[in-house]
Amino acid sequence: MRRREFLTLLGGAAAWPMAARGQQPTMPVIGLLYTGSADASAHLTEALRRGLAEAGYVEGRNVTIESRWADGRYDRLPELAADLVRRRVTVIAAFGSSAPGIAAKAATSTIPIVFQTGADPVADGLVASMNRPGSNITGVSRMSVATDPKRLELLHEAVPKATVIGCLTNPTSPRTEGQIQQLQVSAHAVGVKLAIGKASSENDLENAFAAMVKGGAAALLVVSDPAYNSFQGQLALWAVRHAMPTMFPSRITVTLGGLMSYDASISDSYRQGGVYVGRILKGEKPASLPVLQPTKFELVVNLKVAKVLGLTVPPTLLARADEVIE
Repeated sequence: MRRREFLTLLGGAAAWPMAARGQQPTMPVIGLLYTGSADASAHLTEALRRGLAEAGYVEGRNVTIESRWADGRYDRLPELAADLVRRRVTVIAAFGSSAPGIAAKAATSTIPIVFQTGADPVADGLVASMNRPGSNITGVSRMSVATDPKRLELLHEAVPKATVIGCLTNPTSPRTEGQIQQLQVSAHAVGVKLAIGKASSENDLENAFAAMVKGGAAALLVVSDPAYNSFQGQLALWAVRHAMPTMFPSRITVTLGGLMSYDASISDSYRQGGVYVGRILKGEKPASLPVLQPTKFELVVNLKVAKVLGLTVPPTLLARADEVIE
């Protein structure tokens, strides 16, 4: 073999591994867009990872997760969503409420989006219908916001003598006005009035409780809002401090010292969202995946807190509880 032919062959052989490496697929990137904070939501993002694992994806092994946290500031979501689009992530997981999904949908019509929300995604404009989401977006809804009237009904049953019930809302949430209107109708139906308190952070709690106490509130309903996930224990403490029997949207708050909760499992909805993200990574289209909804809601009652409050929970209500903490 001539020297020139040999060197040409040798050079080509040396390039083969580089070419092979260049043809290997890059690791897909999930862009996590979340309403709350990283620390307060660690157990929920772990549930997301469990869902991904069920679909065959493990962070660091065959998928990467880029996280963007709004820390309860809804106004940050559009820019955070735009940042993920610029990052060219493979799929966006918009979790925590409808707001991240809305921001992601406005930022891209091509990158697949999986949302996790407690609201009605059709009413919020995320999807055309639950069974046929259409476009590049689908997800999971716990329908938690729609359950606020049921929470009010159960709280009234637990504290029938309360003629005024406090209602803690987040003034920075785009859905607060609708929540209040919905609850006013429900309050009228059961014969009580609402005293509205406003809080978007722990620093707002003192003024919020003062407003509700001034309004005559003898019990409290905390509406469903992801901003409250970061200070659930403090919420429970303030409720006990003001001797207010309180209905929360999260079982975790009841284990931290709250009286009652009624909701579908939020961690399971994150797990389901993780499964959907994995299925899309495998090639399925969001438009072909119907929005998942809960099939079971759970009532949890903490009798230790009831005793501290001097409250006797009606036996008929206890009989319907899925879990009683004694």
